[in-house]
Amino acid sequence: MLNHCVLTGNLGSDPEIRYTTNGDPVATLNLAFRFSKDQTGWIKVTCFKKLAEICEKYLHKGARIGIDGYLVHESWETQNNEKRTALKITANSLEFIKTDGRGFKEGEDANDLPF
Repeated sequence: MLNHCVLTGNLGSDPEIRYTTNGDPVATLNLAFRFSKDQTGWIKVTCFKKLAEICEKYLHKGARIGIDGYLVHESWETQNNEKRTALKITANSLEFIKTDGRGFKEGEDANDLPF
């Protein structure tokens, strides 16, 4: 079965960074995207290892990015025994569309990065 997702959108907040027990970084992004003229959707995006480091260094609230990854369906139960589900994206790659330059060195831009 094929599971491939490509989205573009703006970050609704700065990336949240955490680390696994073996020290690998994990970044969580809140991505806003438009699916009609009047409607905006939100989806959580997870990035691992090197991609998470890039998110931490270069991305910020409002940055416009493209994500290539796959959908993950999560389900859980609340403390009140209510069942919840959510679709999320695990990113394989990302592309900078528009940033304000935070994290870049003098004279460097997204086209100069080694990924």
